[in-house]
Amino acid sequence: MKKNITTVLIIAVIIFFWILRSPEETSGLTGFAQCLASKNITMYGADWCSHCQNEKKAFGSSFKYVPYVECPDNPKQCVDADIQGYPTWIFPDGRKLEGEQGIIKLSEASGCNID
Repeated sequence: MKKNITTVLIIAVIIFFWILRSPEETSGLTGFAQCLASKNITMYGADWCSHCQNEKKAFGSSFKYVPYVECPDNPKQCVDADIQGYPTWIFPDGRKLEGEQGIIKLSEASGCNID
């Protein structure tokens, strides 16, 4: 009986920690975000922009790896980049994707795979 209780407790602890895994561990987007960074693909946006918030949420905790410029805090950088709206993704070749893209379109445009 005591062995059964111990086994159940061990299983419960394993399930508890499995559920609490970070989104980064479960989303598979860290490699994708790092690939965007390695290709110098940058998102320009603003915290108050709902479309920017959607882009960030799509990456979950992996967004921290995405090169990002907060335009209200860096107006000169955004003017120099000719940002006309938020979000705007700029590629090193000068190509721009304006508006909310989603990770699938970003993957296709960048050549970075979603894990």
